[in-house]
Amino acid sequence: MQLALDAAGLTEFLYREFGQVAGDFAVERVKVDGLTLRLKVEERHLRPGGTVSGPKIFALADVAMYLAVLARIGPVALAVTTSSAIDFMRKPVAGRDLLGEARLLKLGRSHAVGDVLIFSEGSAEPVARASLTYSIPPVG
Repeated sequence: MQLALDAAGLTEFLYREFGQVAGDFAVERVKVDGLTLRLKVEERHLRPGGTVSGPKIFALADVAMYLAVLARIGPVALAVTTSSAIDFMRKPVAGRDLLGEARLLKLGRSHAVGDVLIFSEGSAEPVARASLTYSIPPVG
């Protein structure tokens, strides 16, 4: 098994295809079985109470898994989420970026399954856990 896209290739793809959100994220590390994606937390990502909003935490999980799949199959813009579930376990630490550690559990021809653990930077306890399935369009 090898990577089809490295961190630079994934970042270029994200800016080209999803420029509206690309600036929120930074690919930290890419491995054959997954990657780490940073959400650069800004004021606009917060909700009342000074915590990162649930939709932005979910976006981190979704983009992390999407990029983990693309790292293996290449720049297939039409791979889509078909199933997802997220557990919010604790409040993120205020003023810190979030890190999503995506892990591919199964990668087949037509779908991929994985999970993402999300951490406040510098914390050992996850703030959320997501399980996602992606549909991969047929080649050709």
